Amino acid sequence: MKRKLWLAAAGLALAACEQSQEDAKARWTDSAAPAGAPVQPRWYAQEQVAAGALLYRENCASCHKENAEGTPDWKTPDVNGKLPPPPLNGTAHAWHHPLEVLRTVVTRGGAPVGGSMPAFADKLDQAQIDAILAWVQSHWSDEIYAIWKERDLATRGGLQSTR
Repeated sequence: MKRKLWLAAAGLALAACEQSQEDAKARWTDSAAPAGAPVQPRWYAQEQVAAGALLYRENCASCHKENAEGTPDWKTPDVNGKLPPPPLNGTAHAWHHPLEVLRTVVTRGGAPVGGSMPAFADKLDQAQIDAILAWVQSHWSDEIYAIWKERDLATRGGLQSTR
C-alpha cells in the first residue's frame, strides 16, 4: 500500500512539475495579501527553522545553494539528461508537493522519481529532515505557503499533520 501511495504521489508530483514557473506565478502569486493581513501560520516552530539552517548548510547548500536559490538554469537538463538542483525558496516546484512527498524525497533521494538527489535516510533522522524542510519553507511567501498548505491538507483528507 505504501508503495502504491508513493508511486501515486510521485506521479502527481511529476505532473505538477510540468507546469511552468511563469504559469504558476501568474496563477498563484499575482494577488498580494491585503494590508494588515495576518501572517500565515506555519506547521513548524522557530526552533526547527534555526536547527534546519545549520543542517541545510551542511547537507543541502552545496547543491541547492546557500539561500535555497538553486541552480540558475535549473530547467535545462545537464549532460546526463538530469535536471540540476531547483530552487527551494518558493520560486520553483517544491511548494507543489505535500509534506510527505518532500519528506520522502529527502529520505529516499530523487532517483525513484527520475532525479539525481542523493538519499539522506542513513545520514538524517526524521526530526532533522523536518527541521530542514522548516528552514526551506521559512523562505516561502505567505501566499505560496497558503497554497501549499491547502494542497497538503487535501492530500491527507483535510487532517492536520501530527508531526
